[in-house]
Amino acid sequence: MTPSLLKPDKLNKGDTIGIVSPSSPVAFFCPNRLKRGIKALENMGFKVILGQHVSKKTGHTAGSINNRLDDFHHMIRDPEVKAIIATIGGYNSHQLLEELDYSLISNNPKIIMGYSDITALLAGIHAKTNLITFMGPAIMPQFGEFGGLIDYTYHSFVRTVMNDKPIGVIDSSDQWMEEHLSWEVEDSRPRAVIPNTGMKILKPGQAKGPILAANMGTLLLLAGTPYFPNFDGRILCLEDDESEQLSTIDRYLTQFRQMGIYDRISALIIGRFHSRIGFNQEDSLQELLQIATRGYDFPIVYDADFGHTDPMIVLPNGVKACLHASEQQGVLFSIEESAVL
Repeated sequence: MTPSLLKPDKLNKGDTIGIVSPSSPVAFFCPNRLKRGIKALENMGFKVILGQHVSKKTGHTAGSINNRLDDFHHMIRDPEVKAIIATIGGYNSHQLLEELDYSLISNNPKIIMGYSDITALLAGIHAKTNLITFMGPAIMPQFGEFGGLIDYTYHSFVRTVMNDKPIGVIDSSDQWMEEHLSWEVEDSRPRAVIPNTGMKILKPGQAKGPILAANMGTLLLLAGTPYFPNFDGRILCLEDDESEQLSTIDRYLTQFRQMGIYDRISALIIGRFHSRIGFNQEDSLQELLQIATRGYDFPIVYDADFGHTDPMIVLPNGVKACLHASEQQGVLFSIEESAVL
């Protein structure tokens, strides 16, 4: 029997947000960027507390497994903490999954947010507890942006975690950014913007179902484990970062096919990729998607506002959504219920 969906309480101004580093030690190397992310949250009206090991470095991770578990469990136990947001992603947050206290998490449902590698935790916790988890902005990349959260990301954050009404239609941003400014060195100005042409249709159609949002490579790390989520009827939202190549994106998409995931989902939404991936006329994203999903007729759209470019929408795992994609009317993506109580 599937457990009931767990919704955390909404976030209000004056609430406390806990910051943890479940994966990479970037906070150790970029303390000013971390401070700027904290300041952005404070400017939004929140109190902030840091995990004891948030800026620790142990080899290639932000402290030992026990350090990172201790910080996470402390935030779950603390009744003052209403939301937990990761500093950044990395490669190894899935190390925590075996020893997370899922009963503790279930008994203290809170907003848990991050993206990229952090989606291992988001997907694993969602799979084990049915808690709604949130793929969305992280402290250093987004809250630490020059000037704070980009307006589009800010409004999506407020609408998703500070509002207990149905989230509604997700409009595309007017512009986006992929320029990289070296943190602690060059990030002292707004980044260059690019006009956004919005979500595009690969295969038209209509679908309804709960959202499952994750980084492609990270989600596939969980295959064959107890932390791999249920794909049945899901609107699957996938993204990946600029360190990948078009060949590895192709490999991931093919692995989803060969695992039978496309037999189970109701729709596929692909987040906007960074231009460094190198898609071209011969090796286009559209062609890779067509090949990987050949024989399937569920709707597929791409260039959505999530992933490793900015701005980004907040995507709540487990919340019901609706996708309409038609050549005549374009793309309508709507989140049909609230993600918080």
